[in-house]
Amino acid sequence: MIRRTQDLSAAARAGFDAIIDVRSPSEYAVDHLPGAINLPVLDDAERAEIGTLYVQTSRFLARRLGAAKISRNIAAHLEGPMAGWGKEIRALVYCWRGGQRSGAMALVMDQVGWDVTLVDGGYKRWRRQVVASLHAGEEGLAMPGFLLLEGPTGTGKTVLLDRLRAIGVQTLDLEALARHRGSLFGAMPGGQPSQKQFETHIYEALERLDPARPVIAEAESSRIGDLSIPARLWAALEAAGRIAIIAPMAARVKHILAHYADIAGDRTALGVAIDRLPSHHSRETVDRWRALAAAGDIGTLARELMEAHYDPAYARWSSRRRRPLAGQVESDLTEDGLMAAAQRIAALAEQV
Repeated sequence: MIRRTQDLSAAARAGFDAIIDVRSPSEYAVDHLPGAINLPVLDDAERAEIGTLYVQTSRFLARRLGAAKISRNIAAHLEGPMAGWGKEIRALVYCWRGGQRSGAMALVMDQVGWDVTLVDGGYKRWRRQVVASLHAGEEGLAMPGFLLLEGPTGTGKTVLLDRLRAIGVQTLDLEALARHRGSLFGAMPGGQPSQKQFETHIYEALERLDPARPVIAEAESSRIGDLSIPARLWAALEAAGRIAIIAPMAARVKHILAHYADIAGDRTALGVAIDRLPSHHSRETVDRWRALAAAGDIGTLARELMEAHYDPAYARWSSRRRRPLAGQVESDLTEDGLMAAAQRIAALAEQV
C-alpha cells in the first residue's frame, strides 16, 4: 500500500532509508530535500519534449509518450542504482507537486514490494515549509539566540567556528553553507548553490540546533557572494550580541595566505577580484595591487588590501553596529591561540 505524508520534519525524514527525487536533473540541481537522491523518471530533454507535445499537439499523445519514457527510465533505475536494494528499504518519493511522476515511481516500487510513501504536495510542500520558517516565521522552526563573531578580515573567525564546534558549542557557518567566504576575494571552487538550495541548507542546519542554547555565527552582511540571508534569520542576526576578535597584522597576513591559497594561486581570478574593488581607490593604487598579484607577492598584497580597504570598511561598519559588544577576544592565530580564543568565546556565550 502506498502511503502519503505531509510531515517533512527532520525526524520524519530520518525514518526513511532513501529519499527519492524523481524530477529532472535540472530541477534537482536547483534544490531538493536534504539527503535526496535523483532518480529522474524524465530527463530534461524528455520533459521539454513531452511538455511541448502536450501544449501544441495532443494531451493524449503526450501522456502516451510520457508513459513510455517514464516506464523505460524506471526500468533503468531498477536495473541500475536500485538493483542492490533489499526488501527492507523504506522510501520517500516526491516530484514537483506529488503527482504523476512520483506516482508512477511509487506504483512500481509498491508492486516490487518496497515500503513506499509519497510526499503529498511534492517539492512545493517542502519549499513552502522552508519559506514559512526562514522568511515569514509563520510556522516551523524556532529561531535560536545568536552571538556573532566580528573582526577585521583575517582574524580567523571561520576557523574559530570550527574550533568552537569541536568543543561542543553550537555554531552556524553561513559561509560554508553559501560556499563563499563573504568578500570580493571569497569565491570558492565549484561556485555557490542556488538561493533555494542555500535556504534548504540553512533550514537543515537550524533543525539540528537546540534553540534553548546560544549559537555562535560570524557577523555577515545581508548577502554572501550572490546569495541573500533569509529575512527572518537576518533579523535574528541583526539583534544578536557580538564578540570582537582581535589579532596582530602579521598573524592576519599569514592566516590569509594559508586560507585563501586557492584564489592566491589563480592569477586570473585574483585580477578579476581586484577589478571589482570600489572606485574610490586611486588608479595608481589599484595598478600597484594588480602588479603585486601578477608578481605573486600575495603577502604584500594581502597586507595592503587589509590596511587600505578591508580595515577601513570594517571600522565604518562597526561604528554603526546596533548592539554593544559582549566582549573582546585576542588571538595570535596559532593553533594554541585559536583554541584558547575558542574557550574564551565559549565562556562568554554562557554568560550572555
